[in-house]
Amino acid sequence: MEYQWPSGIKRTRQREDVFRVLTQAEGPMTAMEIYQKVIEHTKNSGYAISTIYRSLAVFEENDLLEKTTLMGEDMAVYEWKREQHKHYAICLSCRRKLPLPECPMEQMHIHSGPEDFTITGHKLELYGYCKECQTLMKG
Repeated sequence: MEYQWPSGIKRTRQREDVFRVLTQAEGPMTAMEIYQKVIEHTKNSGYAISTIYRSLAVFEENDLLEKTTLMGEDMAVYEWKREQHKHYAICLSCRRKLPLPECPMEQMHIHSGPEDFTITGHKLELYGYCKECQTLMKG
């Protein structure tokens, strides 16, 4: 899917580089992973990690990113908001993030007494062990 530059955000080379990495990513990434991808693509070792964080902050302030801190990890992960959001099962051993095929919350509607509660957003993280790690643990 091709993404258009978000309106209302000043376009800089650094922001464009971060935008490209995020919109092409297959899953959530840490700021350090984004930084490494930007360096790979631009061949610019003069890039500072603080530049990545500033770009992420601008996108986050404009509600274009999903930012999550996964259980057991110190660093936040970032993912560009897409029309169809994603959820992940995270392996507690190898830390791989496996995308769920669909959102289990899609059709949920909570009845809480006389007033209904309509869900407008949510975060869902599942933790366990991937098939490969389960095999290693048994062996």
